[in-house]
Amino acid sequence: MKEAPLGRLISVIHRQNQKFLLKAFKNYNIGNGGQYAFLKSIIQSPGINQDELTSKLKFDKATTARSVSQLEKAGYIRKETSENDRRANELFPTEKAIQVYPHIQFVLDELNKELTKNLTDDERKQLISLLKKIDNGL
Repeated sequence: MKEAPLGRLISVIHRQNQKFLLKAFKNYNIGNGGQYAFLKSIIQSPGINQDELTSKLKFDKATTARSVSQLEKAGYIRKETSENDRRANELFPTEKAIQVYPHIQFVLDELNKELTKNLTDDERKQLISLLKKIDNGL
């Protein structure tokens, strides 16, 4: 039996993941395209700038700018001009973001449980280790 291509498997899992998250975050006006990841990073690192966010999450600058703009319009973040570099914006979570953060984390935890429900604990740890190894090689 021929192995399924790795890229196809990752793509299928990613699409299912996005469908789950879109549904879970619909009422919070957190769109698709990884906005939850941007918001979570800003909450965890208040004052992070857009370039740092782009590097940390491995998105392109245009995606970061779009997501930041959408999160700002939704009232989840605020921008402040950096005192060290007037060209850079530092990003801070609003109270609204801090209030919704536990729900975001709950949804992500539930998704991880769903994704790995058919794996033993050792298999789950091995999967995470192997995926990190692939990620670090890219």
